[in-house]
Amino acid sequence: MEKHDHTFSYNQKFELEGGESLAGFQLKYTTLGRLNAERNNVVWVCHALTGSADFTDWWGGLFTADGPFDPAKHFIICANVLGGCYGSTGPLSLDPQRSKPYYHDFPLITVRDIVKALDLLRQELRIDRVQTLIGGSLGGQQVLEWAILQPEVFQHIIPISCNAWHSPWGVAFNEAQRMAIEADPTWKENDPRAGIQGLKAARAIGMISYRQYQTYQETQSEKNNETIDDFRASTYQQYQGDKLSKRFNTFTYWTLSKVMDSHNVGRKRTSIESALGSIKAKTLVLSIDSDILFPPHEQKFLADNIPGAQLEVISSLYGHDGFLVEFEHLKKIIKHYFKKIYSEVLV
Repeated sequence: MEKHDHTFSYNQKFELEGGESLAGFQLKYTTLGRLNAERNNVVWVCHALTGSADFTDWWGGLFTADGPFDPAKHFIICANVLGGCYGSTGPLSLDPQRSKPYYHDFPLITVRDIVKALDLLRQELRIDRVQTLIGGSLGGQQVLEWAILQPEVFQHIIPISCNAWHSPWGVAFNEAQRMAIEADPTWKENDPRAGIQGLKAARAIGMISYRQYQTYQETQSEKNNETIDDFRASTYQQYQGDKLSKRFNTFTYWTLSKVMDSHNVGRKRTSIESALGSIKAKTLVLSIDSDILFPPHEQKFLADNIPGAQLEVISSLYGHDGFLVEFEHLKKIIKHYFKKIYSEVLV
Protein backbone atom coordinates (compact mmCIF):
# COMPACT_ATOMS: atom_id res chain seq x y z
CA MET A 1 0.00 0.00 0.00
CA GLU A 2 1.27 3.46 -0.91
CA LYS A 3 1.09 6.50 1.32
CA HIS A 4 -0.52 9.62 -0.06
CA ASP A 5 -0.06 13.20 1.10
CA HIS A 6 -2.92 15.68 0.92
CA THR A 7 -3.75 19.22 1.98
CA PHE A 8 -7.06 20.34 3.44
CA SER A 9 -7.82 24.05 3.13
CA TYR A 10 -10.41 25.75 5.29
CA ASN A 11 -11.18 29.17 3.88
CA GLN A 12 -13.49 30.58 6.52
CA LYS A 13 -12.84 32.45 9.73
CA PHE A 14 -11.77 30.01 12.44
CA GLU A 15 -12.54 31.18 15.96
CA LEU A 16 -10.02 30.12 18.61
CA GLU A 17 -10.75 29.23 22.22
CA GLY A 18 -8.57 32.07 23.51
CA GLY A 19 -10.66 34.72 21.73
CA GLU A 20 -8.51 35.31 18.67
CA SER A 21 -9.14 33.86 15.22
CA LEU A 22 -7.48 32.73 12.02
CA ALA A 23 -8.72 33.91 8.62
CA GLY A 24 -8.48 30.28 7.56
CA PHE A 25 -6.01 27.41 7.78
CA GLN A 26 -4.65 24.35 6.05
CA LEU A 27 -3.81 20.91 7.36
CA LYS A 28 -1.31 18.61 5.70
CA TYR A 29 -2.34 14.98 6.14
CA THR A 30 -1.13 11.52 5.14
CA THR A 31 -3.25 8.48 4.33
CA LEU A 32 -2.42 4.80 3.95
CA GLY A 33 -4.82 2.09 2.78
CA ARG A 34 -8.26 2.49 1.25
CA LEU A 35 -11.56 3.64 2.65
CA ASN A 36 -14.04 0.77 2.31
CA ALA A 37 -17.51 1.06 0.84
CA GLU A 38 -19.10 1.36 4.28
CA ARG A 39 -16.56 4.06 5.24
CA ASN A 40 -16.11 2.40 8.64
CA ASN A 41 -12.52 1.12 8.54
CA VAL A 42 -10.86 4.39 9.57
CA VAL A 43 -7.95 4.51 11.99
CA TRP A 44 -7.07 8.11 12.91
CA VAL A 45 -3.64 8.81 14.40
CA CYS A 46 -2.85 11.92 16.47
CA HIS A 47 0.83 12.84 16.66
CA ALA A 48 2.89 14.12 19.59
CA LEU A 49 4.73 17.42 20.09
CA THR A 50 7.35 17.17 17.35
CA GLY A 51 5.62 14.55 15.22
CA SER A 52 4.41 14.89 11.64
CA ALA A 53 1.56 13.57 9.54
CA ASP A 54 3.84 10.75 8.34
CA PHE A 55 2.92 8.28 11.06
CA THR A 56 4.96 5.50 9.41
CA ASP A 57 8.08 7.55 10.12
CA TRP A 58 7.69 7.48 13.90
CA TRP A 59 5.16 4.70 14.58
CA GLY A 60 5.58 2.47 11.55
CA GLY A 61 5.61 -0.77 13.52
CA LEU A 62 1.88 -0.47 14.25
CA PHE A 63 0.83 -0.15 10.62
CA THR A 64 2.04 -3.34 8.97
CA ALA A 65 0.45 -6.59 7.88
CA ASP A 66 1.30 -8.19 11.24
CA GLY A 67 0.44 -5.10 13.28
CA PRO A 68 -2.89 -4.17 14.85
CA PHE A 69 -3.72 -1.84 11.94
CA ASP A 70 -3.11 -3.59 8.63
CA PRO A 71 -3.14 -1.12 5.70
CA ALA A 72 -4.76 -3.83 3.59
CA LYS A 73 -7.79 -3.68 5.89
CA HIS A 74 -7.76 -0.17 7.34
CA PHE A 75 -7.77 3.39 6.05
CA ILE A 76 -5.21 5.15 8.22
CA ILE A 77 -4.97 8.92 8.44
CA CYS A 78 -2.87 11.41 10.36
CA ALA A 79 -2.85 15.19 10.03
CA ASN A 80 -0.09 17.57 11.04
CA VAL A 81 -1.69 19.67 13.76
CA LEU A 82 -2.69 23.30 13.56
CA GLY A 83 0.38 25.23 14.70
CA GLY A 84 2.70 22.62 13.19
CA CYS A 85 5.64 23.03 10.84
CA TYR A 86 5.16 20.11 8.48
CA GLY A 87 2.74 21.66 6.03
CA SER A 88 -0.09 22.79 8.30
CA THR A 89 -0.78 26.41 9.20
CA GLY A 90 1.64 27.53 11.89
CA PRO A 91 3.82 30.43 12.99
CA LEU A 92 5.90 30.38 9.79
CA SER A 93 2.82 30.44 7.56
CA LEU A 94 1.80 33.59 5.74
CA ASP A 95 -0.66 35.76 7.64
CA PRO A 96 -3.11 36.72 4.86
CA GLN A 97 -4.06 39.93 6.63
CA ARG A 98 -0.48 41.21 6.72
CA SER A 99 1.03 39.33 3.75
CA LYS A 100 3.98 38.15 5.84
CA PRO A 101 4.65 35.23 8.19
CA TYR A 102 3.03 35.25 11.64
CA TYR A 103 6.23 34.53 13.58
CA HIS A 104 5.65 35.81 17.15
CA ASP A 105 2.14 37.00 16.28
CA PHE A 106 0.75 33.51 15.75
CA PRO A 107 -2.21 33.32 18.14
CA LEU A 108 -2.43 31.16 21.24
CA ILE A 109 -4.10 27.85 20.39
CA THR A 110 -5.29 24.94 22.53
CA VAL A 111 -5.84 21.21 22.17
CA ARG A 112 -9.52 21.99 21.69
CA ASP A 113 -8.69 24.27 18.75
CA ILE A 114 -6.52 21.57 17.20
CA VAL A 115 -9.27 18.99 17.60
CA LYS A 116 -11.92 21.27 16.10
CA ALA A 117 -9.67 21.78 13.07
CA LEU A 118 -9.19 18.00 12.77
CA ASP A 119 -12.94 17.53 13.01
CA LEU A 120 -13.48 19.92 10.10
CA LEU A 121 -11.13 17.72 8.07
CA ARG A 122 -13.10 14.64 9.13
CA GLN A 123 -16.32 16.25 7.97
CA GLU A 124 -14.73 17.29 4.67
CA LEU A 125 -13.76 13.65 4.06
CA ARG A 126 -17.34 12.56 4.89
CA ILE A 127 -16.13 10.22 7.62
CA ASP A 128 -19.02 9.77 10.04
CA ARG A 129 -17.51 6.94 12.03
CA VAL A 130 -13.90 6.33 13.10
CA GLN A 131 -13.14 2.77 14.10
CA THR A 132 -10.08 3.69 16.19
CA LEU A 133 -8.59 6.99 17.36
CA ILE A 134 -5.07 6.60 18.75
CA GLY A 135 -2.32 8.92 19.97
CA GLY A 136 0.37 9.36 22.59
CA SER A 137 1.44 12.31 24.74
CA LEU A 138 0.09 15.50 23.11
CA GLY A 139 -1.54 13.12 20.63
CA GLY A 140 -3.26 11.32 23.50
CA GLN A 141 -4.53 14.63 24.84
CA GLN A 142 -6.11 15.23 21.43
CA VAL A 143 -7.67 11.76 21.52
CA LEU A 144 -9.40 12.50 24.82
CA GLU A 145 -10.60 15.96 23.84
CA TRP A 146 -11.94 14.76 20.49
CA ALA A 147 -13.75 11.78 22.03
CA ILE A 148 -15.46 14.20 24.43
CA LEU A 149 -16.26 16.73 21.72
CA GLN A 150 -17.71 14.13 19.31
CA PRO A 151 -18.69 11.09 21.40
CA GLU A 152 -20.80 9.50 18.65
CA VAL A 153 -17.97 9.41 16.09
CA PHE A 154 -15.45 7.07 17.69
CA GLN A 155 -15.90 3.35 18.18
CA HIS A 156 -12.57 2.81 19.98
CA ILE A 157 -10.00 5.19 21.43
CA ILE A 158 -6.47 4.43 22.59
CA PRO A 159 -4.97 7.32 24.58
CA ILE A 160 -1.34 6.58 25.46
CA SER A 161 0.94 8.22 28.03
CA CYS A 162 -1.29 11.25 28.48
CA ASN A 163 -3.59 12.90 31.01
CA ALA A 164 -6.92 14.64 31.53
CA TRP A 165 -5.18 17.92 32.39
CA HIS A 166 -1.55 18.92 32.12
CA SER A 167 0.16 18.79 35.50
CA PRO A 168 2.09 21.64 37.16
CA TRP A 169 5.15 19.38 36.79
CA GLY A 170 4.61 19.19 33.02
CA VAL A 171 3.97 22.92 32.75
CA ALA A 172 7.17 23.60 34.72
CA PHE A 173 9.23 21.49 32.32
CA ASN A 174 7.72 23.32 29.35
CA GLU A 175 8.29 26.72 30.93
CA ALA A 176 11.94 25.85 31.60
CA GLN A 177 12.28 25.02 27.91
CA ARG A 178 10.67 28.30 26.88
CA MET A 179 13.00 30.17 29.24
CA ALA A 180 15.93 28.54 27.43
CA ILE A 181 14.49 29.76 24.13
CA GLU A 182 14.00 33.28 25.50
CA ALA A 183 17.65 33.33 26.61
CA ASP A 184 18.68 33.08 22.95
CA PRO A 185 19.09 36.71 21.79
CA THR A 186 17.97 35.80 18.26
CA TRP A 187 14.55 34.70 19.53
CA LYS A 188 13.30 38.28 19.23
CA GLU A 189 13.89 38.27 15.48
CA ASN A 190 11.28 37.55 12.83
CA ASP A 191 13.29 34.90 11.06
CA PRO A 192 12.65 31.18 10.44
CA ARG A 193 15.83 30.26 12.34
CA ALA A 194 15.21 32.60 15.29
CA GLY A 195 15.96 31.06 18.67
CA ILE A 196 17.57 27.95 17.22
CA GLN A 197 20.30 27.73 19.89
CA GLY A 198 17.60 28.15 22.51
CA LEU A 199 15.66 25.34 20.87
CA LYS A 200 18.67 23.05 21.22
CA ALA A 201 18.86 23.81 24.94
CA ALA A 202 15.09 23.40 25.28
CA ARG A 203 15.22 19.98 23.67
CA ALA A 204 18.00 18.93 26.05
CA ILE A 205 15.81 19.93 28.98
CA GLY A 206 12.88 18.08 27.45
CA MET A 207 14.91 14.89 27.02
CA ILE A 208 15.38 14.66 30.79
CA SER A 209 11.60 14.48 31.16
CA TYR A 210 11.11 12.10 28.23
CA ARG A 211 13.58 9.60 29.67
CA GLN A 212 14.42 8.89 33.32
CA TYR A 213 17.32 8.20 35.67
CA GLN A 214 17.77 4.55 34.77
CA THR A 215 17.64 5.26 31.02
CA TYR A 216 20.72 7.45 31.27
CA GLN A 217 22.37 5.07 33.72
CA GLU A 218 22.00 2.18 31.28
CA THR A 219 22.73 4.00 28.01
CA GLN A 220 25.02 6.95 28.81
CA SER A 221 27.33 5.75 31.58
CA GLU A 222 31.05 6.12 31.00
CA LYS A 223 33.03 3.08 29.90
CA ASN A 224 35.79 3.75 32.44
CA ASN A 225 36.52 5.78 35.56
CA GLU A 226 39.03 8.15 33.95
CA THR A 227 36.71 10.63 32.23
CA ILE A 228 36.81 14.22 33.50
CA ASP A 229 35.09 16.00 30.56
CA ASP A 230 33.06 15.37 27.41
CA PHE A 231 30.86 12.84 29.14
CA ARG A 232 28.64 10.57 27.07
CA ALA A 233 25.55 12.06 28.71
CA SER A 234 26.76 15.54 27.73
CA THR A 235 27.33 14.67 24.09
CA TYR A 236 23.98 12.88 24.02
CA GLN A 237 22.17 16.05 25.12
CA GLN A 238 24.04 18.07 22.49
CA TYR A 239 23.16 15.48 19.85
CA GLN A 240 19.46 15.55 20.67
CA GLY A 241 19.36 19.35 20.48
CA ASP A 242 21.22 19.42 17.17
CA LYS A 243 19.00 16.71 15.69
CA LEU A 244 15.76 18.50 16.46
CA SER A 245 17.07 21.88 15.26
CA LYS A 246 17.61 20.40 11.79
CA ARG A 247 14.00 19.30 11.35
CA PHE A 248 11.91 21.68 13.46
CA ASN A 249 11.51 25.37 14.17
CA THR A 250 11.47 27.21 17.47
CA PHE A 251 8.17 28.99 16.86
CA THR A 252 6.24 25.74 16.49
CA TYR A 253 7.99 24.22 19.51
CA TRP A 254 6.96 27.26 21.57
CA THR A 255 3.39 27.18 20.25
CA LEU A 256 2.77 23.48 20.80
CA SER A 257 4.37 23.47 24.26
CA LYS A 258 1.76 26.04 25.26
CA VAL A 259 -0.94 23.90 23.64
CA MET A 260 0.09 21.06 25.91
CA ASP A 261 0.12 23.31 28.99
CA SER A 262 -3.47 24.45 28.43
CA HIS A 263 -4.88 20.93 28.10
CA ASN A 264 -7.75 20.40 30.52
CA VAL A 265 -10.81 18.40 29.47
CA GLY A 266 -12.84 19.96 32.30
CA ARG A 267 -12.47 23.55 31.09
CA LYS A 268 -15.89 25.16 30.50
CA ARG A 269 -17.49 21.82 31.37
CA THR A 270 -19.08 20.61 34.60
CA SER A 271 -15.96 18.79 35.78
CA ILE A 272 -13.03 16.74 34.55
CA GLU A 273 -14.73 13.56 35.79
CA SER A 274 -18.01 14.30 34.02
CA ALA A 275 -16.17 15.17 30.80
CA LEU A 276 -14.37 11.83 30.83
CA GLY A 277 -17.63 10.14 31.77
CA SER A 278 -19.23 11.42 28.57
CA ILE A 279 -16.88 9.37 26.39
CA LYS A 280 -18.84 6.64 24.63
CA ALA A 281 -15.99 4.92 22.79
CA LYS A 282 -14.59 1.63 24.01
CA THR A 283 -11.33 2.72 25.58
CA LEU A 284 -7.91 1.16 26.01
CA VAL A 285 -5.61 3.38 28.11
CA LEU A 286 -1.90 2.61 27.81
CA SER A 287 0.71 3.65 30.35
CA ILE A 288 4.50 3.41 30.68
CA ASP A 289 5.63 2.38 34.16
CA SER A 290 8.79 4.53 34.11
CA ASP A 291 7.16 7.69 32.71
CA ILE A 292 8.01 10.69 34.91
CA LEU A 293 6.39 13.31 32.66
CA PHE A 294 2.98 11.60 32.47
CA PRO A 295 3.22 9.21 35.45
CA PRO A 296 1.04 6.10 35.50
CA HIS A 297 -1.38 7.45 38.10
CA GLU A 298 -2.56 9.95 35.46
CA GLN A 299 -3.57 7.13 33.14
CA LYS A 300 -5.19 5.25 36.03
CA PHE A 301 -7.32 8.35 36.62
CA LEU A 302 -8.42 8.21 32.98
CA ALA A 303 -9.29 4.52 33.19
CA ASP A 304 -11.17 5.04 36.46
CA ASN A 305 -13.35 7.79 34.98
CA ILE A 306 -13.94 6.72 31.37
CA PRO A 307 -16.85 4.23 31.38
CA GLY A 308 -15.67 0.66 30.86
CA ALA A 309 -12.08 1.69 30.11
CA GLN A 310 -9.30 -0.88 30.25
CA LEU A 311 -5.81 0.04 31.51
CA GLU A 312 -2.60 -1.68 30.43
CA VAL A 313 0.85 -0.76 31.79
CA ILE A 314 3.98 -1.35 29.73
CA SER A 315 7.30 -1.90 31.48
CA SER A 316 10.04 0.11 29.76
CA LEU A 317 13.51 1.48 30.41
CA TYR A 318 12.74 4.52 28.27
CA GLY A 319 10.32 6.55 30.37
CA HIS A 320 7.81 8.69 28.49
CA ASP A 321 9.58 7.89 25.21
CA GLY A 322 8.57 4.27 25.76
CA PHE A 323 5.40 4.94 23.75
CA LEU A 324 7.63 5.61 20.72
CA VAL A 325 10.11 2.82 21.43
CA GLU A 326 8.18 -0.22 22.66
CA PHE A 327 6.61 -1.18 19.32
CA GLU A 328 6.41 -4.88 20.05
CA HIS A 329 4.69 -4.32 23.39
CA LEU A 330 2.23 -1.87 21.83
CA LYS A 331 1.47 -4.25 18.98
CA LYS A 332 0.91 -7.19 21.31
CA ILE A 333 -1.36 -5.33 23.72
CA ILE A 334 -3.46 -3.62 21.03
CA LYS A 335 -3.84 -6.80 18.98
CA HIS A 336 -4.89 -8.73 22.08
CA TYR A 337 -7.37 -5.99 22.98
CA PHE A 338 -9.10 -6.13 19.61
CA LYS A 339 -9.03 -9.90 19.51
CA LYS A 340 -10.81 -9.99 22.87
CA ILE A 341 -13.30 -7.30 21.85
CA TYR A 342 -14.30 -9.02 18.65
CA SER A 343 -14.39 -12.50 20.17
CA GLU A 344 -16.86 -11.17 22.75
CA VAL A 345 -18.97 -9.68 19.95
CA LEU A 346 -19.06 -13.03 18.15
CA VAL A 347 -20.17 -14.77 21.34
